[in-house]
Amino acid sequence: MTADAATRRPRLFPTLAGYRREWLWRDLLAGLSAGAVVIPQAMAYATIANLPVQTGLYTCMVPMLVYAMLGGSRAMSVSTTSTIATLTATTLVSAGVAADSDDPIPDLMALTFLVGVILLLARLGRLGSLVENISKATITGVQIGVGATVAVGQLPKLLGESENFSGHGFIRSLVAVIEALPGANLATILLSAASIAALLVARRWLPRVPGPLIVVAGGILLVALIGADDAGVELIAPVPQGFPPPELPSFANVGALVPGALAIAVMALLESAAVARGIRKPGETQIDSNQELFATGAANTVGAFFQTLPAAGGFSQSAVNQGAGARSQLSSIVTVVLALLVALFLAPLLSLLPQATLASLVFVAVIGLVDLGALARFWRISRNDFWVALVTALVGLTAGLLPAVAVGLVGTFFVVFRELNRLRVAPEAVVDGVLPIRLEGPLYTANVLANENAILDQAAAHPGIRAVAVELTRFSTTSITVLDTLADLDRELAAIGIELRLAVAPGGGTEMARRTSWFAGLEAGGRRFDTLDEAVAGR
Repeated sequence: MTADAATRRPRLFPTLAGYRREWLWRDLLAGLSAGAVVIPQAMAYATIANLPVQTGLYTCMVPMLVYAMLGGSRAMSVSTTSTIATLTATTLVSAGVAADSDDPIPDLMALTFLVGVILLLARLGRLGSLVENISKATITGVQIGVGATVAVGQLPKLLGESENFSGHGFIRSLVAVIEALPGANLATILLSAASIAALLVARRWLPRVPGPLIVVAGGILLVALIGADDAGVELIAPVPQGFPPPELPSFANVGALVPGALAIAVMALLESAAVARGIRKPGETQIDSNQELFATGAANTVGAFFQTLPAAGGFSQSAVNQGAGARSQLSSIVTVVLALLVALFLAPLLSLLPQATLASLVFVAVIGLVDLGALARFWRISRNDFWVALVTALVGLTAGLLPAVAVGLVGTFFVVFRELNRLRVAPEAVVDGVLPIRLEGPLYTANVLANENAILDQAAAHPGIRAVAVELTRFSTTSITVLDTLADLDRELAAIGIELRLAVAPGGGTEMARRTSWFAGLEAGGRRFDTLDEAVAGR
């Protein structure tokens, strides 16, 4: 994609361009199939953050619709995810909202709004490709921390305890499991075991069967027909009927919410970009990270006014959507309509839903995030990635998920910067007293001095040369620091009787360089060439 195309204002419903009539039935079926998974799953994820299930239901409406209008992935389904919901819970707990507020919804709206604004600001800065430098190891480490923390946090609910502990960290959740054991309810345990078994069977052997929908329907029927709640099975809070009117967020705790919003925004982009690329079929339009930033940012910003959780692309529902034949975001619009019908007409039935049923959905969804096989693969292939993933996971399990994201980001950028700073000075054989040197990496502020010293060392190692010809392979952009250091290199070589010749193709950084008197003099003196061979020959 060209720079002009990347910065062009996104058109509405880009995935409907060139739409064919024969795709309609596939999109309708895919939207219904994805809805059967994403609606109960999103409701379950809301409970991770100890929020009413309707917030998950609303997240299947507004953010999904906004992404359908602006997003570039044909089959990605956008609602909330287990990682995002867990970071939401952690943020609300760390900000004191979960403990000190009788109504956390206004602060949830503020958090979702902050996530959207951060993503939109990142789009203005065209930071999509920068965020993608975050490694798979970091994501894996965060997901292991999320998976273990949430899975353990759901165990008290699976035993019959009503309180949620996922947002309080792994250690507190383990303590809660031990405390819940003496008061465990047999009927709840049986329901939990049956629900988990059904979900695992559906996932392993019946992939086309919407396991979450079957389990939710079964839990409701047990309460409606045989009164499972009379046996001590806890139910969710009553679900209000209808669609929420738009409201303004509360910014009373905005300062405490910002760190969590930054972490959620990063994970939202990473998950969305990974899902969009993972389900993209050959021949479809390439995924543009900056367009995804804009679409995901807008989805969260608008959704914030309708009591939604922070939203991102989810792999499970997107895989169902694509597997059912989705050809465009029309399938997501079908899912939105289905969610709206559920909110309008099925709220009384949803109020019969056992908490253990939703906890089972969450448990099965997140336990797969504890990917120990990925750690083993990192150990075999890259010890750097292994240690980044392991440390990130351990920080998540001990200090919390927000510090884990921060540690993972710092670790990733440390590895990236170390790699960028690695010297790639490649001298070749001296030709007629001229030493050719290729710089096989970019020059920028942090590494230009080390490269200057390396070139001087090479010149000293080849006594009797009359010139050094340096090929700058990455000179599309530059900075004053780089130019001043190159000018210093020229002076250092001239002081020992060696001429500096630069092989720099026209355009890009050369346009800025010409504004300096040193580079203008270099060109005027015939010491700037287009290729290394020309620099060596001196013509």
